Amino acid sequence: MHIIEKFKDTDKEWWDSYVDESDNGTIFHTRKFLSYHPAERFKDHSLIFKQKNSIRGIFPAITWMMDKEKVLYSHRGASYGGFVYRDAGIRDAFDLVESLKRYAKEEGFNRIIITLPPIVYMTRYSNYLDFAMIQNGFRYLKREISSVLQLPSEKNDIFNLFKSEARTATRKSMKKNITIKLSDDYDSYYKILKENLMLRHNVTPTHTLEEIKRLQSLFPDKIHLWGAFLGDTMIAGVVNFICTKDVILAFYISDDKTYQEYRSVNNLFYHIFQWAVQENYKFYDFGIFTVNMDPNWGLGKFKESFGARGLFRDTFELLL
Repeated sequence: MHIIEKFKDTDKEWWDSYVDESDNGTIFHTRKFLSYHPAERFKDHSLIFKQKNSIRGIFPAITWMMDKEKVLYSHRGASYGGFVYRDAGIRDAFDLVESLKRYAKEEGFNRIIITLPPIVYMTRYSNYLDFAMIQNGFRYLKREISSVLQLPSEKNDIFNLFKSEARTATRKSMKKNITIKLSDDYDSYYKILKENLMLRHNVTPTHTLEEIKRLQSLFPDKIHLWGAFLGDTMIAGVVNFICTKDVILAFYISDDKTYQEYRSVNNLFYHIFQWAVQENYKFYDFGIFTVNMDPNWGLGKFKESFGARGLFRDTFELLL
């Protein structure tokens, strides 16, 4: 069994280095990312697993009250959570899960909830942790589907991934004098985003404009806004998170419906994929098109038109 210590502020620096050099860490597991949340939003309960003074794994988490139950949640303030480890074999996976289960019981938690990234976020693919969790009584709370595009090795092969309707729409957009470029005009983008979400779903963005700007300032090399412009006017935008050395995740794909005829989102993605291939990324994750496992068929079809296919984004739960 492991010795388990709670995270403290003096662990910040080595923690992020550990994530960067791990088999399965993402931007969402770093303290730098988690620190953008106001201190009062979450009660941190991140854990460090040690064995013979060697770090065997880390676990970003919070204490969360849900239906009067005390939940160890990894991590409600991030897209993904779960253990981060290096070179974990099957026995290591079981030791981590069993240690977490014992610790949570001793600390009076009523349940554990963990959302894992799709498997392509790993630098070394493994389902050992999933297996260990199932064998220790965890169950699938939900299995969302994320649309992931496996990028080609050459830029010239991008169109070969597209279905005919996506190729046609992209080529039409390219003839309409649309400029695609990196931008720092988050104000214009956020205005489009708010109007788009309200029109389509009657909701507001999860992140405030100030939070998006803060995240971009924390990760200037890993969070990018790509914009489609008609003259000087932004008509569509996508914020990309570079989550690992192989995977880019799309956040908030949005376009101004006034300019829908320009098919600017197709044009945006074509140029983003070109850049991603040039920079040697392997996967582009469009994000989920299911909510509580209920598919948005139109959104799924749109993402499939670029060649994306569905991978599980699993959330596990253990009742204690």
